[in-house]
Amino acid sequence: MIQVTIEKDSSGQVHSFEMSGHAEFAGKGKDLVCAGASAVSFGAVNAIMSLTSITPDIQQGHDGGFLKVVFPNNLSPKKNEQVQLLVQAMIISLQTIEQDYAQHIKITFKK
Repeated sequence: MIQVTIEKDSSGQVHSFEMSGHAEFAGKGKDLVCAGASAVSFGAVNAIMSLTSITPDIQQGHDGGFLKVVFPNNLSPKKNEQVQLLVQAMIISLQTIEQDYAQHIKITFKK
């Protein structure tokens, strides 16, 4: 199962997210849950980097089963608003996947 943890700060802003595990929906190269979750998360990170010029701290596992992204704390209000909008879009897309494939992906929120 893919575990997605979204960490928010005290003001409710997303500070980081982490994805770990494997969906095990289908075999390697045919797992649409894994492909969808990966495309959504990497697409969001790439959009944040391209559209805001912000480079978050990114950690990846060697086997493809781990991604952690931490956003900088010292963003201007405008940049933070842009990052938050893109991250919220990512979360909504992941929640859509979770609705249809709850036995393969689980999203949790932490403060």
